[in-house]
Amino acid sequence: MIRPVRRKHSLQCATKPLPILFGSMVPRVLILLVVLAVLVVSCSSEPQAAPSDAFDEIASRQLPTSQETGQSVGSVTLPDVSDDGALFPLRADNGELLVVYFGFTSCPDVCPTTLADLKTALESVGDGAHSVEVAMVTVDPERDAAAVLVDYVQWFIPDAHALRTENQAELDAAGDAFGAEFSVVKTGDNGVEVLHTAYLYGVDDSGQVVATWAFGTEPEDIAADISAFLAG
Repeated sequence: MIRPVRRKHSLQCATKPLPILFGSMVPRVLILLVVLAVLVVSCSSEPQAAPSDAFDEIASRQLPTSQETGQSVGSVTLPDVSDDGALFPLRADNGELLVVYFGFTSCPDVCPTTLADLKTALESVGDGAHSVEVAMVTVDPERDAAAVLVDYVQWFIPDAHALRTENQAELDAAGDAFGAEFSVVKTGDNGVEVLHTAYLYGVDDSGQVVATWAFGTEPEDIAADISAFLAG
């Protein structure tokens, strides 16, 4: 059985688009120390003015502090823009595992750190990684054009699926199925405030969530869980 690691953090990211310098990323440990030092969390790509009242209302909303497994998400489908928009069911192929992440490409640190950790974990799994698919759902489709999203997620994991819908009701329904929450709010200074739940979700071939990994879970823990699942 898979052994979920549940160190939970809900993350609020205030961002304006910045180039991500993948070739010279800050070491992972330093990123984690910086992010954990500001928990409850405001992660910002540059200094921000005081948030608007509308943002305050969303930012102060309580997000889940735990994430249970067992929910069924296999009936959820989203357009896969890495496959010409074909509908992609959020369940694994027979005997395999699907890892799903809700994020956005202009996230300054949490999303790239999470995907880099997942990449490291899959490398540690070795040949078993061929039985793991990865899908990233953008929570910010207005700024995440299809080509941008595909390039972003496939920079980390070359065969990853890039899921994007401009139908907010469809996106919200997908998030609700997983227990993921997110909000995108435009501020008065032409900035964008993004609140999202930063979990990786492991889904089996029946469409059931069998594992969740919070931001900050060590890659070796993720790899151990994936290997245990694939071993049956």
